[in-house]
Amino acid sequence: MEQQAHYLYLFLALVVPLLVLKLLRKRGGGDDGVRLPPGPWQLPIFGSLHHLASSPLAHRVMADLARRLDAPLMYLKLGEVSVVVATSPDAAREVMKTHDAVLATRPWNPTMKIMMADGQGVVFGRYGALWRQVRKICILELLSPRRVQSFRGIREEEVGRLVSAVTDLASTGQPVNVSERIAVLITDSAVRTMIGDRFKKREEFLQILEEGVKLVSGFTLGDLFPSSRLAGFISGTARLAHESHRKCFELMDYAIKQHEEQRAAAAAKGAVEEGEDLVEVLLRIQKEGGLEVPLTMGIIKAVILDLFSAGSETSATTLQWAMSELMRYPVVMQKAQAEVRNNLKGKPKVTEDDLANLKYLRLVIKETLRLHPPAPLLIPREAMESCKILGDPKHWADPEEFKPERFDSTTVDFKATDFEYIPFGAGRRMCPGIAFGHASMEIVLASLLYHFDWELPEGMKPSELDMVEEMGITVRRKKDLNLHAIVRVPLT
Repeated sequence: MEQQAHYLYLFLALVVPLLVLKLLRKRGGGDDGVRLPPGPWQLPIFGSLHHLASSPLAHRVMADLARRLDAPLMYLKLGEVSVVVATSPDAAREVMKTHDAVLATRPWNPTMKIMMADGQGVVFGRYGALWRQVRKICILELLSPRRVQSFRGIREEEVGRLVSAVTDLASTGQPVNVSERIAVLITDSAVRTMIGDRFKKREEFLQILEEGVKLVSGFTLGDLFPSSRLAGFISGTARLAHESHRKCFELMDYAIKQHEEQRAAAAAKGAVEEGEDLVEVLLRIQKEGGLEVPLTMGIIKAVILDLFSAGSETSATTLQWAMSELMRYPVVMQKAQAEVRNNLKGKPKVTEDDLANLKYLRLVIKETLRLHPPAPLLIPREAMESCKILGDPKHWADPEEFKPERFDSTTVDFKATDFEYIPFGAGRRMCPGIAFGHASMEIVLASLLYHFDWELPEGMKPSELDMVEEMGITVRRKKDLNLHAIVRVPLT
């Protein structure tokens, strides 16, 4: 982001004459009668971009601007791109409920067009027959409660591997990179549910996905100034997007090939597979046919990429923030651990059967999602026609404090009926994988709290824990969380 800011100033010096001419031509077209919401003051050419240049954390800057302007609905001009930001529950309700159908599609900037060239998935797909069909497949087949439950054994096995790894480190006194360990667990769990086995090219795949996530954030010069070839050339976004897209699909080909080889080897041995993984489900649906829009291999790859990147990134990020906040609030940590240990009563390990009575643990996850929504800007929507949106600002009490108890006496939940709390979005574009992600988060957090006590590095106070964020499509910790673990309940 610092490099992008440097490019912005360089770009301003080079292309002012060109863009001024284009702006004047646009203004000459007349007023279309649309009344825009209030927004901060703008610069020629750059619009509101200089406000975002003050920090790489765009969601924090936008929230601060909205508070200062007292604007539940705020207008920003980011280069050539017009953006409206909803910052109140009522405004969000109108966007995601009242005008949901009008605002149900996704904007495609130049980078996104490249990434979607061979097939649309469910996250960034444009609203229409294909998207409705893919979402229906996700809800009924890929992410249904029955399907999520069928992967229980994978989740429990991967958590066991995590506990064993942390135990080994604890026995030698080495610190535990909690961020890394959680990311590996969530990644392996997600890949196993999708292709039935751990991905042999996991590290390469994760690196390419991370690069792709940064590219589709929409804050590159080429995306902010799509009409300028010079902007695209300076940022190199198109070249990077083509390369990222090619590598992602090559790795998907490899994953599908690995899946087919594994199934063939199992069949040759006469082994009986217990259930379908997600690739197998999609290949079956493709073979059965009868769909309004046929499932191409490009669409299948795009869906798998969406499910993997969305499900693994958000779950891992939320768990890292949950552990971070628990370390900052020792009283909350003690209460959560007491609940888990009192309910399990010395059992050798946590299973999903044990999660039903862990009410406070669920409050911890809900509060983490409130304070650290993994995608605080959600995924942008695009208006298919003009609409009128109004709203009034409302606030959480002590919004920056970590208080799981705030959810104890309220019915507010992340099921998209309470618009002051929408970490997974709402309406037609609401995340279909809530159950999938939540199942992973509960058992991981419960196991980390049950088996271990956790300590900060020597000499560090809870208030001194680094909580700096790093902006992408998701907002993760900028630095890994490193803690010391003390075994309290050995895994047997």
